[in-house]
Amino acid sequence: MLHLCYLMTIGQLYDIYLRHPSVVTDTRQLKEGDLFFALKGPNFNGNQFALQALEAGAAYAVIDESPEGDFDAMASLTGRLILVPDALQTLQDLARHHREQFNIPFIAITGSNGKTTTKELIHAVLSSTYITYTTKGNLNNHIGVPLTILSVRPDAEFAVIEMGANHQKEIESYCRYTLPTHGIITNIGKAHLEGFGGPEGVKKGKGELYDWLRDNGGTAFVLTDSTDLRQMSRGIAHVITYGTTNDADYVGAIPPTSTSDTLLNVEIKHGTVPGIIHTQLVGDYNLPNVLVAVTVGKHFDVPDPKIYKAIEQYTPSNSRSQLIERDGNHIILDAYNANPSSMRAAIENFAKIPVSGASPQTSTPGTSPTTTTTGTTTQTSPSGGFDQKVLILGAMAELGPESVNEHRAIVSLISQYPWRDVALVGGDFQKIDHPYRRFADSKEAGHWLSSAGFHNVYMLIKGSRSSKMELVLG
Repeated sequence: MLHLCYLMTIGQLYDIYLRHPSVVTDTRQLKEGDLFFALKGPNFNGNQFALQALEAGAAYAVIDESPEGDFDAMASLTGRLILVPDALQTLQDLARHHREQFNIPFIAITGSNGKTTTKELIHAVLSSTYITYTTKGNLNNHIGVPLTILSVRPDAEFAVIEMGANHQKEIESYCRYTLPTHGIITNIGKAHLEGFGGPEGVKKGKGELYDWLRDNGGTAFVLTDSTDLRQMSRGIAHVITYGTTNDADYVGAIPPTSTSDTLLNVEIKHGTVPGIIHTQLVGDYNLPNVLVAVTVGKHFDVPDPKIYKAIEQYTPSNSRSQLIERDGNHIILDAYNANPSSMRAAIENFAKIPVSGASPQTSTPGTSPTTTTTGTTTQTSPSGGFDQKVLILGAMAELGPESVNEHRAIVSLISQYPWRDVALVGGDFQKIDHPYRRFADSKEAGHWLSSAGFHNVYMLIKGSRSSKMELVLG
């Protein structure tokens, strides 16, 4: 006979959680004493692994349908099965109950681009002074957000929660159990257009965080450079601003002498001790991410030297604007995600980066332009090092009916610059005419790259997560 534990309240389940505060949804990550939630998806059913989880050492397994297995052989385990109407909903309800035990700032971050980098920078700044918990990796969805909340321990002084979304009402749902006291929308761009229903849908969907803060007396950190965010944040009780405009509470800019540097330097002009922060980030599009980290740090009384040091010591990882040196080449790997806004920003930033250590192919000031081959076309490169720059771009996902046109617009942008070589990989790049190299997927592009014999060139590798552009590097 199958013996199940029936719990009538979230409070009773919370008592079990307090004894077993490590929650997992994947048996491959399970450790002895964990609390396992059997979630279901289009291609998996965690209930089928519930008995296996218990046998592997889980303290309890929360299920919403009978698991598969030999119950007679595992009779001693089945008493640790907790049957609920909906395991995912129960996970989220448990997260809310846990969240309600804290009276500390919970900072929610969303936006079209830069969420994870912003989250990491803010975590670095706050954790220099306070005990701060944050989203690990990209656990920013309907499963990751409650898991992040449940990872916050009783000693927490701050929590920083990243919220990703690809359709309306998603951010709203996260707010109902995150209960954010503070919020940041990094920007509004062309991301997940298909799910949101177009650019206006993106604004509405991301703006659900502002709606929550407005309705609950929260505080918003708002980028003054964005007209959209200025307008969307109207009516929020507490607004703290940052940006390059002089009317912001915290003002910063890229120093004029640093506009051509590979790594981003940020000059802080107002709101804290003036100075220059030398980051390990690539791209001036990261300027707002740095500024909001400074702003949050100052608002919560982190000492100025600690703010500067924390940002300068932060090193990007997980294929986000990583600067890699390999085989004498300088590679910007930005393969975690891409949409039209971030792709355009990355290409334009890459075009501005100066080359160093001129190779025999490189034009130098005062010399004649150099003729180079890009894909199947021959182009003339002015001095400035474009004949040392290689673009390897993967397709952008979830753009709906505008996808082909958005890919065509990126090709048009690329054509404005002369490159050493350009490779366009997969997706809707395959549906449009262009003069550049084309590959079906990242592995095929990787085979080409490994045999191309590039040396002392600068590469930008970027694409949506589904393109897996990191595989280009092998």
